[in-house]
Amino acid sequence: MDKPAGQAPGTLGDQGANPFTRVPIVIRVTVGHARPTVRDLLSLAPDSVLALDKTVDDPVDLYVGDKLIARGQLEELDGDQAGQLAVRLTEVASGNDAL
Repeated sequence: MDKPAGQAPGTLGDQGANPFTRVPIVIRVTVGHARPTVRDLLSLAPDSVLALDKTVDDPVDLYVGDKLIARGQLEELDGDQAGQLAVRLTEVASGNDAL
Protein backbone atom coordinates (compact mmCIF):
# COMPACT_ATOMS: atom_id res chain seq x y z
CA MET A 1 0.00 0.00 0.00
CA ASP A 2 1.46 3.38 -1.00
CA LYS A 3 2.04 5.98 1.70
CA PRO A 4 1.05 9.62 1.17
CA ALA A 5 4.00 11.92 0.48
CA GLY A 6 5.74 13.06 3.67
CA GLN A 7 4.42 10.21 5.83
CA ALA A 8 7.05 8.14 7.58
CA PRO A 9 7.29 4.47 6.59
CA GLY A 10 5.62 2.14 9.07
CA THR A 11 3.15 4.73 10.40
CA LEU A 12 -0.57 4.87 9.93
CA GLY A 13 -0.72 8.66 9.98
CA ASP A 14 -3.78 10.17 11.62
CA GLN A 15 -4.95 8.21 14.70
CA GLY A 16 -8.49 8.28 13.30
CA ALA A 17 -7.21 6.15 10.42
CA ASN A 18 -5.92 3.44 12.79
CA PRO A 19 -8.55 0.69 12.65
CA PHE A 20 -7.45 -0.80 15.99
CA THR A 21 -8.65 2.24 17.94
CA ARG A 22 -12.25 1.27 17.10
CA VAL A 23 -12.03 -2.38 18.19
CA PRO A 24 -14.27 -2.94 21.24
CA ILE A 25 -12.74 -4.53 24.33
CA VAL A 26 -14.22 -6.07 27.46
CA ILE A 27 -13.27 -4.63 30.84
CA ARG A 28 -13.94 -7.00 33.72
CA VAL A 29 -14.72 -5.41 37.10
CA THR A 30 -13.93 -7.64 40.09
CA VAL A 31 -15.66 -6.83 43.37
CA GLY A 32 -14.20 -9.71 45.38
CA HIS A 33 -13.77 -13.44 45.71
CA ALA A 34 -15.64 -16.09 47.65
CA ARG A 35 -14.08 -19.28 49.00
CA PRO A 36 -16.98 -21.63 49.76
CA THR A 37 -16.50 -25.32 50.36
CA VAL A 38 -17.94 -27.73 47.81
CA ARG A 39 -20.66 -28.55 50.36
CA ASP A 40 -21.56 -24.83 50.60
CA LEU A 41 -21.51 -24.50 46.82
CA LEU A 42 -23.87 -27.45 46.37
CA SER A 43 -26.30 -26.01 48.90
CA LEU A 44 -26.62 -22.60 47.17
CA ALA A 45 -30.20 -21.67 46.36
CA PRO A 46 -32.19 -18.48 45.70
CA ASP A 47 -31.79 -16.07 48.65
CA SER A 48 -28.48 -17.70 49.73
CA VAL A 49 -25.85 -15.15 50.74
CA LEU A 50 -22.27 -15.68 49.56
CA ALA A 51 -19.74 -13.69 51.62
CA LEU A 52 -16.91 -12.02 49.70
CA ASP A 53 -13.40 -11.16 50.86
CA LYS A 54 -14.05 -7.39 50.55
CA THR A 55 -16.25 -4.76 52.15
CA VAL A 56 -18.69 -2.45 50.37
CA ASP A 57 -16.21 0.46 50.62
CA ASP A 58 -13.19 -1.45 49.25
CA PRO A 59 -11.99 -0.52 45.74
CA VAL A 60 -12.85 -2.76 42.80
CA ASP A 61 -10.28 -3.99 40.26
CA LEU A 62 -10.61 -3.47 36.49
CA TYR A 63 -9.00 -5.97 34.12
CA VAL A 64 -8.50 -6.32 30.39
CA GLY A 65 -7.79 -10.00 29.98
CA ASP A 66 -5.52 -10.88 32.91
CA LYS A 67 -3.96 -7.39 33.10
CA LEU A 68 -4.99 -5.14 35.98
CA ILE A 69 -5.53 -1.73 34.36
CA ALA A 70 -7.22 0.33 37.07
CA ARG A 71 -8.95 0.48 40.45
CA GLY A 72 -12.01 2.41 41.46
CA GLN A 73 -15.11 2.82 43.60
CA LEU A 74 -18.56 1.56 42.67
CA GLU A 75 -21.18 4.27 42.16
CA GLU A 76 -24.77 4.53 41.05
CA LEU A 77 -25.47 6.94 38.19
CA ASP A 78 -28.11 9.69 38.34
CA GLY A 79 -30.27 11.40 35.73
CA ASP A 80 -31.17 9.52 32.56
CA GLN A 81 -29.12 6.53 33.73
CA ALA A 82 -30.43 6.45 37.31
CA GLY A 83 -29.75 3.12 38.95
CA GLN A 84 -27.01 2.16 36.46
CA LEU A 85 -23.91 0.80 38.19
CA ALA A 86 -20.62 2.55 37.34
CA VAL A 87 -16.99 2.75 38.51
CA ARG A 88 -15.21 6.00 39.41
CA LEU A 89 -11.52 5.39 38.68
CA THR A 90 -9.12 6.14 41.54
CA GLU A 91 -5.93 4.58 40.10
CA VAL A 92 -4.95 3.92 36.49
CA ALA A 93 -1.92 1.93 35.31
CA SER A 94 0.31 3.75 32.85
CA GLY A 95 2.18 1.95 30.09
CA ASN A 96 3.68 -1.28 31.41
CA ASP A 97 3.31 -0.24 35.06
CA ALA A 98 1.28 -2.60 37.19
CA LEU A 99 -0.90 -1.41 40.03
